[in-house]
Amino acid sequence: MSTASSLPKSAPSRVMGFRDLVLFYVVTGISLRWIATAAGHGPSSLVIWFAGWLFLYIPLALSVIHLSSRYPAEGGFYVWTKIAFGEQAGFLSAWMYWVSNLPYFPAVLYFAASNVLFLHPALQRYSQKPAYFVAFSVFFLLGLTVLNILGLNLAKWAHNLGAIAMWIPALVIVGLGFIAWRHFGSATSFAPRNFLPTAHVQDMFFWSIVIFSFIGCESASLMAEEIKDARRNIPRALLLAGITVVVCYMLGTFCVLLAIPSAESSNLDGLAQAVAHTASRLHLGGITEFAALFIVISNIGAAGAYLAAAARLPFVAGLDGYLPAAFGKLHPRFKTPWVSVLGQGLFGILFVFLGQAGSSVANAYNILVAIAVVITMVPFMFLFASMIRLQNRARFPAQLGSALPSESFTSFTSYTSRILGLIGFSTSAFATLLSLVPPPEETHKLLYLLKLLGSTAVLIALGLLIFHLGRRRNSSPGFSDSSR
Repeated sequence: MSTASSLPKSAPSRVMGFRDLVLFYVVTGISLRWIATAAGHGPSSLVIWFAGWLFLYIPLALSVIHLSSRYPAEGGFYVWTKIAFGEQAGFLSAWMYWVSNLPYFPAVLYFAASNVLFLHPALQRYSQKPAYFVAFSVFFLLGLTVLNILGLNLAKWAHNLGAIAMWIPALVIVGLGFIAWRHFGSATSFAPRNFLPTAHVQDMFFWSIVIFSFIGCESASLMAEEIKDARRNIPRALLLAGITVVVCYMLGTFCVLLAIPSAESSNLDGLAQAVAHTASRLHLGGITEFAALFIVISNIGAAGAYLAAAARLPFVAGLDGYLPAAFGKLHPRFKTPWVSVLGQGLFGILFVFLGQAGSSVANAYNILVAIAVVITMVPFMFLFASMIRLQNRARFPAQLGSALPSESFTSFTSYTSRILGLIGFSTSAFATLLSLVPPPEETHKLLYLLKLLGSTAVLIALGLLIFHLGRRRNSSPGFSDSSR
């Protein structure tokens, strides 16, 4: 059987350099929508931000550096989990990560769509119209799908533009926050008692979102075959991006709290709302529209980046024979896994309609976020468990051909690696449990739980079914590598 590391003869070229990699990590690691969500929880959110960075991002980044250096191959944690726990676990982790992006796409595009409404006052009439949000999400998912089929050398510019665009509204809110503080004083009390996190239901749901917001540093390892000097550039890029991520989240949240009271910040449009409120008080025209435009661009870029990364998982699963052979083939002209990319885009569009069914715009957004958190944490638990188990390297036979580890890899001691894996696994499991709690504003809590648990159960069962059908097909007498 072919392996994830055994790419076709016409393998994709290495088009992502260090700069592209840093920008990729920034656009996948920072989502401006979480700044607005965090500000709604007051100064205690700053403590939660730091805790999320410490207990998830740091273990995740170090695990990715360690494992991607030992086992560099297209497919990232799919490869690592397969070595550690076998082919079924490897496929299930890749499947859950892939499907976790399906609710992610409409969620991040809903946020972008809500910020489009700040470009002109007349557009606000669409704020409660689901048809607008659905049409916006479908249009851009189709566009990003086409762009990624045309090639990563072209699609990466959308990622890069999204990362650069992300800084514009971030700098605007930081500047306005400090200006508002100087002219009017802080809109939020930063008394020491307000930094103490509470265990209210809405805060617990927020904790899971914070943990979820720090994922992203695993994404580029899925495209290891398309990164220039991956062993050297991935650790350097992760270090720079990691500092950038936590500073952006904490400083952005702090400045939103300087500008507006926490009670006035919302999930969908809180950041643009903070800009609009502060700009109005300072009599600065055009600032809101300017910031909102770049918020839109940054979130579209983030959706494109995750589409590019996650689409590589069906590609390597196709190479391994667990999905139809078409998923493991490259486009003859563009050298991209076009069937995998197309499938990612089309299923993302399906989730746009599933998430909206029977819900308001705000509640649809909440359920999409919750589904994404639950499904996403499964492959991360696999990743951290692999970090723990793979320390006893002699227990695992060589399975991956050209992906065999080199003796000159970046490594930690066995004790350190196990501690990192244990911290990351515990944090991921904690986030999964918290995300099951319906938010207070959810009016149909039973429907919320049914959508959340039902979607998760169906997707896991479907993944296992696809795996066993693929394995049966691989073991059939008429099957051979040449058939692919």
